[in-house]
Amino acid sequence: MADSFTLPLRPLLDERDRPDTLPAEIAQINNQWGSFRDVNEDVLRTKIAEEYRDDLDEDEGDQSASDLDSTERLEQLYKRRKDIIDFATQAHMEAMFAVDFVSLLLSKNTPRQAETSMSAFLKQIAPLGSLNAEVVNPPPKPDSTTKDISAVSRGWRIQNFNGAANKLLQAASRLENEVASETRYWNEVLTVKEKGWKVSRLPRERQALGVQYGFLEATPVFRDRGLASLRRAENGSLILDKGLIPPKARFVRVRVMQDGQLAGRSKPTSPTNDEQTIESRILQARDTLYEEELFHELVREARATANYGVTTRQNLIRIPASDNLEILLDLVDVDENDLQSDQDISQEGTRIAEGLSHTIRILLAYAHRQNLHRRTLLPLPLTPKKRSVPEHQLFRPALAYIQHMSHVLWLQSFLKDIFGVLHSAALDIPAYTKHVFSTRIAQTSSAPTAEAVVERFLTPFESTFSGKLLTPRGSFSIAIHTNLSSPSFGTSFDVSCNMPNYPDIKSPGRLSLREEVQAAITHLLLLDVVFTTSSNSLPPSKPEKDTQENRVWEAVYPQHGELVLSSSNPERHRKIKLALSRHELSLQTYTVRCIDGTGRGKWEQPSQTPKQYTWGTPSASTHSLMAVVSEASS
Repeated sequence: MADSFTLPLRPLLDERDRPDTLPAEIAQINNQWGSFRDVNEDVLRTKIAEEYRDDLDEDEGDQSASDLDSTERLEQLYKRRKDIIDFATQAHMEAMFAVDFVSLLLSKNTPRQAETSMSAFLKQIAPLGSLNAEVVNPPPKPDSTTKDISAVSRGWRIQNFNGAANKLLQAASRLENEVASETRYWNEVLTVKEKGWKVSRLPRERQALGVQYGFLEATPVFRDRGLASLRRAENGSLILDKGLIPPKARFVRVRVMQDGQLAGRSKPTSPTNDEQTIESRILQARDTLYEEELFHELVREARATANYGVTTRQNLIRIPASDNLEILLDLVDVDENDLQSDQDISQEGTRIAEGLSHTIRILLAYAHRQNLHRRTLLPLPLTPKKRSVPEHQLFRPALAYIQHMSHVLWLQSFLKDIFGVLHSAALDIPAYTKHVFSTRIAQTSSAPTAEAVVERFLTPFESTFSGKLLTPRGSFSIAIHTNLSSPSFGTSFDVSCNMPNYPDIKSPGRLSLREEVQAAITHLLLLDVVFTTSSNSLPPSKPEKDTQENRVWEAVYPQHGELVLSSSNPERHRKIKLALSRHELSLQTYTVRCIDGTGRGKWEQPSQTPKQYTWGTPSASTHSLMAVVSEASS
């Protein structure tokens, strides 16, 4: 029982809630063992051997202590316990004596409070207030000591006065500089406000001012970035904290590639200003934010119009505008654009690039205006389904304009060529009329003029070509429609014709490909030439040759341009084949050996080598079409 009795003599160590951090452990290792650079295999082996020897010594000491008699150990334990109790009792008595002494001393002035801390024994032997303390006058000091103390005191006071004066002068100077800085700061703030910028407190930092240089109707991401704080420098000048705005000015560059070569490039809308005034910095921040929002909306629109062949690659947008024209859009620094040379750039390509550059910026401003109009209207009913934000129409109207003009120029060139071929054959077909961009929108009284102009630009484009044919009361009309904002997307050609002599022929209607339009117009004009040829009066035949010969060219296969001049002799049927294309009009005349002359292919049995006549090529015939027809009928 006695052997199992233990008494702790050392204070308990509180375990830490969490282990030391790695830096603390590294610092302890450096203090205890030195730097890691000095550690090698020999040092570690030496440390291990020393620890092993220390463990052996401790084991030997424990083994020698265990040899003592248990009775002797118990006596030592009791003796140490008695010493601890005596020491604690003595300390307690001394503390109680001190408390009684102080309480008795305080009982002179505050007896009730002092009585609560006095022991019962002291209350019995000493009445309250029996002990008092007074200040005893010290012995008089000699004159030399008094003079020394007075001199030291006077020196301290002078030193303190000088220090106070210096601090006051420093405070006055600092206050003067602060007043000058504040005056300059507020003067520049007022200058910014007088320029028309909106100055207000920051939402999350009410003690700071900010300037609103962004657009309130922009996308929420860019609208929140349009507010910058106006910080004060040490000298009081304004510092514009632009946040996420890049330090360099950026803009959306438009490049026009024609046949794979650079044909034009747009320039920055705002010139770079080397004078870094507060207004120039605000303008640069506003323009850069506007350009970033513009490129962001362009990327969104490019992803929505991928079916047009528009592709995006990191910071580049490729837009196929027409057959050999491609537009590149990217966001670059102003300095990067200045480094490129202007060689091999045409004036037309530069004009297209500049026009598209201004167009996309105007359309973004128009989109902001439309957002403002929608925000001022009554809100729509609440629905659980989130309404999607449609992409702005920025480059689609300009792309539709370019494509529409490309189709108009192609059709104009085609009609000019084919009409020129007919004129070279002495066919006086009337000139056609064209109305490019014939759509008109009436301006409402509520819409401003600028918005009305932009709305007109956003509507589908339409151009019309119309004219009369050689056939009496015959006419044709071609309407070109281009729309890239709503179905149907792209350009369509609405071809219609009126040919009273061919009532079975219907108008082709809406076509989408240029090849189809070219084939339809060519076929229409071929029918017109065939009818003109068949209706032309012929000279009478010679009676000695054939008195019963019919003198009328009959269009047996007008869709193939074939006409037959019948004869009573089956060996003397004459036939004409007309072929019309964009570049030439060809005519073949020959004699066929058919009963009625209407056979085709191998049944025609031509009696001789056909004669060939062409118009519209450098080797064209000098005779007119009607002269050749009259010659063939003779």
